[in-house]
Amino acid sequence: MGTHQMPPIMAAPGLLGNETVCYSGTMITTNGIFVHEDPMGFSLPIFIFQLVLIVLTCRLFMLLLKPLNQPRILAELIAGIILGPSAMGRFKWVANVAFSKSTLALLETIANIGILYFVFIIGLEMDLSVIRKNGKKAFVFAISGIFLPFLIGCAFSFFLHHKTTMKEDTFLIFFSIFLSITALPVVSRILSEFRLLDMEIGKIVQSAALFNNTFGAAFVVFVISTAESQTIFSTTLWVIASSIIFVMFSIFVVRPGISWLARRSTPEDENFTNFTISIALGGVMIFGFISDSIGVHPSFGAFVFGLVFPNGPLAVTLIERLEDFITGFLLPLFFVSSGLKTNVSKIQGASTWFTLIMASILSSVAKVAGTVLVALSVKMPFREGVALGLLMNSKGLAELIGLNHGKDQKVIDDTAYAMMVITTIFMNAVITPLLMQIYRPARKFVPYKRRTIQKTKADAEMRILACIHTPRNAPTIISLLEASHPTKKTPISVFSLHLVELTGHGSATLIVHNSQKSDSTAINRMQAQSDQITNAFKTLEQHTNFVSVQSLTSISPYSTMHEEICNLAEDKRVAFIIVPFHKQPTVDGGMESANSKIQMLNQNVLVNAPCSIGILVDRGLSGSKSLTAGQVSHNIAVLFFGGPDDREALSYAMRMSEHPGNSLNVIRFFPGPNAVEPTMDQSHDLNDTGILTLQIGKEQDKQLDDDCIKEFRMMKATDESFSYIEKVVNSGEETVAVIRALDNIHDLFLVGRGEGIISPLTAGLTEWSECPELGVIGDLLASADFAAAVSVLVVQQYVGVGPNDDGIGTPDNASQQEEQCIMASVRQ
Repeated sequence: MGTHQMPPIMAAPGLLGNETVCYSGTMITTNGIFVHEDPMGFSLPIFIFQLVLIVLTCRLFMLLLKPLNQPRILAELIAGIILGPSAMGRFKWVANVAFSKSTLALLETIANIGILYFVFIIGLEMDLSVIRKNGKKAFVFAISGIFLPFLIGCAFSFFLHHKTTMKEDTFLIFFSIFLSITALPVVSRILSEFRLLDMEIGKIVQSAALFNNTFGAAFVVFVISTAESQTIFSTTLWVIASSIIFVMFSIFVVRPGISWLARRSTPEDENFTNFTISIALGGVMIFGFISDSIGVHPSFGAFVFGLVFPNGPLAVTLIERLEDFITGFLLPLFFVSSGLKTNVSKIQGASTWFTLIMASILSSVAKVAGTVLVALSVKMPFREGVALGLLMNSKGLAELIGLNHGKDQKVIDDTAYAMMVITTIFMNAVITPLLMQIYRPARKFVPYKRRTIQKTKADAEMRILACIHTPRNAPTIISLLEASHPTKKTPISVFSLHLVELTGHGSATLIVHNSQKSDSTAINRMQAQSDQITNAFKTLEQHTNFVSVQSLTSISPYSTMHEEICNLAEDKRVAFIIVPFHKQPTVDGGMESANSKIQMLNQNVLVNAPCSIGILVDRGLSGSKSLTAGQVSHNIAVLFFGGPDDREALSYAMRMSEHPGNSLNVIRFFPGPNAVEPTMDQSHDLNDTGILTLQIGKEQDKQLDDDCIKEFRMMKATDESFSYIEKVVNSGEETVAVIRALDNIHDLFLVGRGEGIISPLTAGLTEWSECPELGVIGDLLASADFAAAVSVLVVQQYVGVGPNDDGIGTPDNASQQEEQCIMASVRQ
């Protein structure tokens, strides 16, 4: 065996100080332990070891902090501090081998590559049209969130700067900017976790954070440029001017070019070519290089590239391919590397710690106070103003990039660096728990009352959210909407929502389609379907008077798609949600399941819906191709068994009966003398208050049914197209016989879901039910055994959780939903 020659030695500035660190320029991989070479002395093995250790440590702290509702950035920063000189770094092996100074250069290089692609993803997920729409309001929020914290930072810097070796004016500006700036990527991650990205507050805070970040980045460039002895003030002006030119070039040249490339390179199978993906990924590096060349951190260029990147399937594909790898492996490297450079022992003295904590608290309170004042001035609810202020206090990526850049340029010393990292940890640790207590989207209260069709006034607009999975769902829903009798006094506002499954692991996306936009060639199957659905509803709007339509597309996994539907329904203040049944008719008259996940989605929407909901069983509602209001002709039947759901179904049917082309037949079922009431458990005390309350509730519910029927019969007393029939049955078997014996003239059945109602009219039918989301009668009408091929609308009425019906009911399961229905009946 030949003599092993030492590779040439190279020198580089140390990352933890001003010393020089020597490392090998060719020691990449080892020849193995059998030739007596230590793998920990070679760059690739040591990097792999560091990566595994970092990921495992981050996951451990994420697991520990999850019960405290802490964001991921907090776990990653703490993991870095534990592995750094503040804790584990005090051990000789960790400091000299595992995380030696010579290995941190490669670690930071890879970490910064991760940062480039992460901010690129953030830019991809942002919508420039939203920023333009909320620009003025967001700018005011950004300024209000900067001014007071900046003043507080200036005041406290006088007590802290003497603890560092920095210039007084440099520390003052840097510390003040640090307290004022908002971390846009961290805000985006929190909004995504809270599912607020598509809500109004999410759009405002993202736009405000973008302005805030721009302000902070400009000041950081200014401070670093003027603080270095080898630079002059004119350099800063050149950097800012070059950045503006760079942004303009990206908007007016690069964006159209990427749009052209996306249109030209998308095949019919929706899979982009490797060339297109390579151009997009390579563009991130190119923009980062240009940004670094003009004197700004490379992440600025990557973010600009993502921001000007056109929305569409290519952006979605890039997010799906990048997000897991970047957020799971590369992004933690940056935060951990920041923690590795943090030496907490540099912060000495209880007074210093007290001053830091006070500065953090006061600046946070000041930012919230300024934001709330602006929120109240624009008539935003106080609770949302506080939540927005808390989100604007998010710290993380942007600040750490500035800190690392300043430390690399020797503008910031170790003590100041540690102070600001600790401040980042403290402020982020407080934000999310407070936000969950103050503003929890799943429990927020929205001041609108018309959550049901029955409570919607006769002379008021009715808002309907129509959910569509494929263009095949559209004709019957459109036919139902045009038959709902929109008039000048009772217009209908329709929100058509195309539901698309997110098969990757990207963030859920809500796309708002521009109804005025001229038709363009679809570049993939999803867009082609969205265009087809949008055009169908646009035709409805053009040919049916007093109908307004807004088309949207929601891209999310089926497991959380119900949250997107419910959030949109509440945001748009709709009274009725229409969702398609998961089965579709076949040629031979049967029913086949299109997607079993849709059934789970419908069940989730039923439990969490903030308004009434209808499941539409599509069997080709006749007249679906008629777009002229006078041509609509439907024979509608309502099977009325009693209860809030049946009253809601009847309310909708009565609205439809006002249409001159529709006829309505209401069949009410009564229990006969031989009907057997459901038996109660004999173990219960007959004097039990729960049973007594339930009995009173039934009686009151029956009275409401009688009043509802009486009112509608009086309204239709002279209407020949309206008929009312009463049927007396003694069992569920007789009920089925009556339904089967109905005339075959009907093309639409309306029936209440009736979940939680125990009745002798349906006794014995429950055990045969295949689809519980339709209720007993709805399941019978939708089954293949039912001879008549008639479309069915199964209706569930929204029941509020408070006496004034001012909150959203979000029960955890169906039984809780039943309890709410019963209690609501008692209250009424």
